[in-house]
Amino acid sequence: MEAHITLSVDGTERSIDVDTRTTLLDALRERLGVTSPKKGCDHGQCGSCTVLLDGRRHLTCLALAVAHDGAEIVTAAGLAGDDLHPVQRAFLDHDGYQCGYCTPGQVCSAVGMLDEAKQGHPSHVTDDLVADVDLDDDEIRERMSGNLCRCGAYVGILDAIREAATA
Repeated sequence: MEAHITLSVDGTERSIDVDTRTTLLDALRERLGVTSPKKGCDHGQCGSCTVLLDGRRHLTCLALAVAHDGAEIVTAAGLAGDDLHPVQRAFLDHDGYQCGYCTPGQVCSAVGMLDEAKQGHPSHVTDDLVADVDLDDDEIRERMSGNLCRCGAYVGILDAIREAATA
């Protein structure tokens, strides 16, 4: 069964017909040609497909496209305007990538995580719900734990997020 959906992807409204079983990741990559989110595990375990969906980080491999008709999606490619987003700049400055495959998902997750922390959302290592979350290394690691880097660039990723958190 096909459904007609409209998505705003990186500021551009796009309409497509999709099978109702199509994941958001497949709709983005295969139907719309948006290749920033990567297909890593296809099971929600690696974070390579992470985008900002209506302002919150989301795994697109676990989402059905039809469930997000009318949604606003921002990929790592859409974060930059005329200049790089501060998180993207920090990833470059701190070598928060190696092969680069997971980098778009890492960047989107970091942007979403920093926003969640700014709003006072607790994590597993947060003592209590606090208005100002201290983004120490343990807190950043916990909040980014759903994003894997097979190359092991975690030191640079941690440094990049720590810098972006203070920017």
